[in-house]
Amino acid sequence: MPEPVGTVLLAAGRGTRFGASPKLLSLLDGKPLVRHAAEAAVAADLGPVIVVLGHAGEAVRKALAGLPLTPVENPDYAEGLSTSLRCGLGALPDPVAAAVVLLGDMPRVGPGLLGRLAAAFRAAPAAPSAVVPMRDGQRGNPVLLNRRLLGPGLASLTGDRGAGPLLARRDDVLELPVDEAGILIDVDTPAALANLS
Repeated sequence: MPEPVGTVLLAAGRGTRFGASPKLLSLLDGKPLVRHAAEAAVAADLGPVIVVLGHAGEAVRKALAGLPLTPVENPDYAEGLSTSLRCGLGALPDPVAAAVVLLGDMPRVGPGLLGRLAAAFRAAPAAPSAVVPMRDGQRGNPVLLNRRLLGPGLASLTGDRGAGPLLARRDDVLELPVDEAGILIDVDTPAALANLS
């Protein structure tokens, strides 16, 4: 059995650029935006799936009803992405050495990509600190983070940012070329959502 890789689905943010209605509950192809990401995480079947809730938490929880994932509440979500990342990683069982961090507003990321990130991590001769998908010379999301190597740095993150600043300073990040345009597409505005429909 390959070692499990956790998934942390970040679904706590306020999505302020989207307007008054909760962004992650907006419909795409008849489903709430956040459910697309959650279904990809479950279908990839890599290990435990944690979903971090905050803004509109009860409504997001309902939108994910019936999926085998573990919801955790982030009471500090208003302080930014770093708090949700720490909350989600902290909820994973200790033996889970790595986690894919999936954003709730990236509906065009499929389970196959999540599987490739995990496979690249497991196959690397020396465990990388992270596996990052690359397209057209750009780093995208989701990223896989090595909890063992990055633990102290991740624990000290603050504000509205993820692991990017940590990874920028390291030379043990594995960049994985992929074809999926979805790694560069997140939905920040109603116009961006309309473009995907």
